[in-house]
Order: sequence, then structure tokens, then C-alpha cells
Amino acid sequence: MAEAASAVGAPKVSRLDRRKARTRQALIDAAARLIAEGRGDRASIQEITDEADIGFGSFYNHFDSKEHLFQTASEEVLERWEQLIDRATAGISDPAELFAVGTRISGRLGWTHPDIAGFLTGMGLDALDIPGGLAPRALRDIEAGQATGRFTVPDAEVALSAVAGGLLGLLRMCQRHPERVDETAVDQLAEAELRLLGVPADEAARLVALPTSSH
Repeated sequence: MAEAASAVGAPKVSRLDRRKARTRQALIDAAARLIAEGRGDRASIQEITDEADIGFGSFYNHFDSKEHLFQTASEEVLERWEQLIDRATAGISDPAELFAVGTRISGRLGWTHPDIAGFLTGMGLDALDIPGGLAPRALRDIEAGQATGRFTVPDAEVALSAVAGGLLGLLRMCQRHPERVDETAVDQLAEAELRLLGVPADEAARLVALPTSSH
């Protein structure tokens, strides 16, 4: 009964509002696809609205500029990626294990969430410059590993660039040669990156052998 009362008291969303929400999401999805295809920088607003299958005039009802749209699309995709990692790492406090799980989840995006993988390869290392992305958190985790002695790499920012490049390279290979990238390849990358951060070989192997989930 309480649920029914709550439903009755909830404000109704009008058909117009639903249509506006669908149009806005269509623009965001179109922008994400264009970035994944490497066309984000060159795409005009006309090309974006064509990709979204909406009228040109609808664009400015939702976004001030192309830059505003692409920033929103980037934040949305990266938030989905972050939520995947958050669910998989819930309850883990060891920085090395956090890194191992995050890398293994991310390396599997090529087949678990190809839209996110495509977006990341389309962005390339520019993804490191997005304030709301995972880069600040990854940097924080590397620095936490340094502070606890789990990581011995001297420069956290250089390490972040190195491990990000490895992940992006793997995702790119998964796109171009999917038969060459499987779970073993992903775990091998995670193990190599842990060793790059200064984790001993036997410990790195143990961490990537732990069970994890990409769902």
C-alpha cells in the first residue's frame, strides 16, 4: 500500500518531457559513436544530428555547443565505466588488488561493453585529460600504492600514462584482431602493469589469478 501511495504521489512525466529526454539521449549516443569512430573532432552539428536522426534545429534545445555535447557524452560513458569498476572493487582496500581488478575489468570491455571500449580507443590518451574520468582516481590509487609500499614506481603520473597506453593498445588490438585478445591476454597485461608499478612477479601473478567479475 505504501508503494502504491508513493506511486500515486509521484509527479508524472509528460509525453513532451519523455520526447525531449529521448532526443537528448540520441544526441549523446550519436556523439559517443562519432568519438569511437574517430570522427568527433571533425563532425559538424549537422553530421551529429544526422547521426542521431533528429532535426538540426533540435540540437540547441539541449546543448549550447558541440563541445558541450561531447563533454556530456564523455562524462556519461566514463561514468558507466567507473560504475563497472566500482561494483567489481567494492570492499577491496589494497591498492594493488584495486589496480589489478580495474585493469582486468577494463581489458575485457572489448567484448563485455564494446561501446565503452570503442569510445576509449577513439579518445585515446585524451581520456586522461577529462576531469570527471577515471584518470584522477587511477592516479590517486597509484599514489596510495606508493604510500603503502605496494608500488615502488617513482613517478605516479608517468606510471599512469604508461599503464593507460597499455590498456588502450590492448583495446585497439581487440577491435582490429579480436581473435588475438582473450582473457589470458588481458590478465597478462594486468600482470605486466603490476610489475611495472613495482609489484614482485609472484605477487602480481597471485593478484591476477583472483576471481573477478565484469558484470
